[in-house]
Order: sequence, then C-alpha cells, then structure tokens
Amino acid sequence: MNKKQISALLLGMSLSTSMLVSCSEDTPSVENEPKQVNDYAYVGKQVGNFSADEWLPGGELGTTMSTEYELETPAIEKSDLSNAFLVGEAMFEHDFMGSSSNPIFGGLGPAYVRSSCIRCHPNYGHGRRVTRFDSDFRGNGYLLVVYHPVDGKNSNDGPFVSELTGMPQTKASSPFLPPVDERGINIAWHNVTEMESGLPMRFPDGESYELIYPEITINDNAFNTDPKPSNIAVRLESTIGLYGTGLLDAITEADMLEQHRKEAKYVELNPAMWDKTNNYWAGDKTLNKSNGAWYRLADGTMKIRKFTYGMTRASLQDGPGANAMWNITNVSRSDRPFLYTTSAWANAMSKNSDVIAAIKKNPSSPYYADGTESGISEAVKTLLDPKTNQFTNSVHRFKPEMTDNNFWQFMVWHRGLAVPRARDLNNKDVQQGKKLFMEMGCATCHRPKWVTGDDKYWAPAYIVNNNLSLPTYPKQTIYPYTDMVQHRLFMKNDIHNSWCRTTPLWGRGLSGKNTGAEDRLHDCRARNEIEAIMWHAYSKNSDAYRSAEKFYHLKKKDRDAVVKFLRSI
Repeated sequence: MNKKQISALLLGMSLSTSMLVSCSEDTPSVENEPKQVNDYAYVGKQVGNFSADEWLPGGELGTTMSTEYELETPAIEKSDLSNAFLVGEAMFEHDFMGSSSNPIFGGLGPAYVRSSCIRCHPNYGHGRRVTRFDSDFRGNGYLLVVYHPVDGKNSNDGPFVSELTGMPQTKASSPFLPPVDERGINIAWHNVTEMESGLPMRFPDGESYELIYPEITINDNAFNTDPKPSNIAVRLESTIGLYGTGLLDAITEADMLEQHRKEAKYVELNPAMWDKTNNYWAGDKTLNKSNGAWYRLADGTMKIRKFTYGMTRASLQDGPGANAMWNITNVSRSDRPFLYTTSAWANAMSKNSDVIAAIKKNPSSPYYADGTESGISEAVKTLLDPKTNQFTNSVHRFKPEMTDNNFWQFMVWHRGLAVPRARDLNNKDVQQGKKLFMEMGCATCHRPKWVTGDDKYWAPAYIVNNNLSLPTYPKQTIYPYTDMVQHRLFMKNDIHNSWCRTTPLWGRGLSGKNTGAEDRLHDCRARNEIEAIMWHAYSKNSDAYRSAEKFYHLKKKDRDAVVKFLRSI
C-alpha cells in the first residue's frame, strides 16, 4: 500500500496509526525483479503474432498499467468505489486480533488457520514453498488437506477427515489448543529420480532439469481432538494469486459449457463435474442443494462451480475469498454467525483440564457459565461444537464480529484487483515463444482468450438490499490462459482428488518481482517454469503429456523462448 493509498484510507476509516502494518517484510529482494522492459511505445498496438488487445489481459476495465498485483482495476474508479477498495485492502493486509471490541480487526479464533489473509498470499500472489510448516511465516500459503485414502495409503483420493475442518486449523486463541499442533507437521522434499513416462531427466541437448515433490506426515500426538483422526493421508495446497478473480467471475456458464463440450470430445472430464452420457453438467439443478457441478448459493440460486483447484465454489461473492475471510480467521458475520470448528475439537477442549482451569480464573470469559468445572466444560462443548453453536437459538450463537458494510468493502477489494498489463510482446523471442506454445497444444487447456458476459453477478442479500454495488466487467476481451476445466496430470503425490482446474497464467511472470519466489503448481513443487512444464510430462496418462513431450524435444533456444513468453503474459 503506497502513501497516497494510506492517506485515502485514513479518510475512510477510523484507525490508529499503530494498527497500520507495513508490507515491507513481504517486499521481495531486488535480485528477483525482472529487467525493465522498454516496450511502452508498443502498448496497445499489434506486434508480430500478438493482437493489440493482448497488452491488456484484463481488458480495458480490468488491467493496470503497473507490474504490481495490488492495484485496483479501472472499473473501481469508474464505479466510484476507491474508498471501499482501500478499506477492503486493509482488512486483507492486517492481522485480526482476538478481542471482539476492536471495530475492524476483532474476533480472531478461537481456532484459526491464519491471523491475516496476506500471510497466505504474499504481496497478493502465489504462496511460497517452505520446508517447515510455520503459519506465522508470511508467504507460507499452504493449507493442509487431511483425508482418508480410499486405495492404499499413497492414494490421492478420499474424503476429508471429520475430526478437522476442511481447512485444518493450526492456531488457537488462549486458553485453547490448536486442532493440529504445527510442531508435529513434517514436510520432506524428495527428488524425482526417474520419470514414470520414461522421459530422461536431461533434455536431448544435454541440459538437465530437476523435479521435487513433498511428502507430508502429521504425528498422532499433534492432534488435539477427541477422537483423533486415523488412517489418514496428507497433501498440501498453496494459495494462488488473487488478481483478476472478478474477471473470471464474469465468464458465463454458457461459455464454460461450450468449452467443456469441446474438450469432452478428446479427454475424460471429471465425472463429478461432467455427465459424459448427456454431454452436460453432472448433477441435478432442481434438487436445490449442492450436487455434481451445481452449487447452491446462500439464497438458493443454483450456479456452476468454477473457483478453487477443485472447483468447489460458484460465485466470488460466495466463493473462495468470501468464504476464506470467515473460515481462515474464524471471524463471524451475519451470513455466517457461527464458528468454523468440529465436534471432535470441541469435545477435546471440554475435557482438557488446563483449558478448564484457565477459564475458571476468568469470570468474564464467555465459557465461564456458573464457574464450576462441569459448567465450564459444558459451556465449552456447547459453544465450540458446530452442532450446537450453529443450529440452536441465538443465545448459543456468537455475535457477528464483522459488519455487513465491512464485508461489502472486502468484496469490492477482492473483485476489484487488476491484472498487470502484458510486457515485452514486441520481443521476437517472446513472439516465438507464443508460436511454440500454440503449436505444442498448450493452449488447449491454457485457453488464452475469453470474452466476459454482461456480468450480472450474484451478491449476498445485504449487498442487494442496501443497494451496494461491486465493480463489473461486462463484454471484456480477457487473456487469463485457462480453460476453466479440471484435468489430471498424474504427478507423484498428486493433488487431493486428482482433478485440478487449469490455473490462469496471466501475470505469473511477475511472481519473482512481487513475492520474491517463482514457485508454481498447486503445492509449489515447481520452482520455475521448466519444472512446471516437465511435471506435465511425468506420466503418459497426463492430459498434457503430448504437449510437454513436444517441449522436451525443443532446442534450448526455443525452450527459453517459451519461458520468456510465459513471463510476458
């Protein structure tokens, strides 16, 4: 956040200067910054095999001329939403605290994943690879995925364990213990010694490459739940960049349907999303509940899932950001006036003698009840258990800690993050890289171009009822480089449930500049573009094997050109 933005923010919020936290600790070193691109005279013009509009990957309403991930779209200023954007930005960047008396940043816990959003999204970008799980480290964007493997302990597939939340929490407010103690989480990085596909670990011209992958285990004594989960497997999923998400929300279901039908002719699509027999979305829209490809929004509206690696959410306003602002911090609000917890954790905390003793010393605690050990234990169980704090009468619910207006401001910010403009498209090597990218078939999944619809976005009732607006991106030609379809790459220790939505490539070449790291793929196993591409060729079963195999056989000059292209878009 620059000085001009901070000044504007102070006009719109009543915050003490002590609460404004500098982002300097997230600023990457200069050595990671790309060389200055001398392309300004070409911006907005056709150059080589790039059209004029490819300089603006987010369209006229969604692109910033800057190379930063943090800036607002032109649509924000056009809609007179700049002040709301800055307040939302502050909520993303600053730590929440346990005290509910704080008007903006109160209500953290009692169990939580992170104390702020930016801890997972360093400078708004992709999370960083780490060798030790430390959620206090800014840049560790990892979320644990703890599940019951269905076909042997190394299976990628299986349901989440019920003893933990879907996004397992490794932090807790005093006097509680975290559901998972981070000291018992072990991350080991292994080198691939040979490709399952048979491709050598050396390109034909002699240049070698390396691939690494994580193995994660959790000690049994790290679980503070009753019962403890058993027969488990663990995977890591890292956060992705937030910029441009509002533009993806503006892609229509009709266009997504057409893309799925197009690809279904050639590859198997996720049967949880796609009904091959009927050549249509899986599930039944009329059931009025989430099923198959359909997701039921808060007001009962049924929409097609499109967000997250697993395509688990259907609208940005009821999607990854809206959900994360609640379940990452456990800060409640009017549409989620209950805690993100599990019965197993509530049960363990209600039986913990140290927890009971600490509460007994604090009569002002909401868990104090009648002050007896049995009364405190019952209060802890009742208030922490989602079966009781969610569905019983209001006396057992926690008062919403985030106001509707603050949440609207947060969604203005989330929907208003701009995509950085493309760079160096006038460079002949970049143009050659694009040519090869297309010829190898990479664009089959990393579809370059979409045109957004009218962007009649869905919004929660309190935004609609109070005539509050969000930025919109109607009829924008955008270049996100994703087909909005899930595929399988069959990597070793692959993503949970095996299917992963094609990650947008726009702006990724600026990761080193903005976050200080180049890590890619769902768990940061790829440390650069070359490794990311070659993971696509690890198995011949991979949907992208043929394209990655063609890359493998390129000359070094052409491989470098492809990388330059990826760093430019």
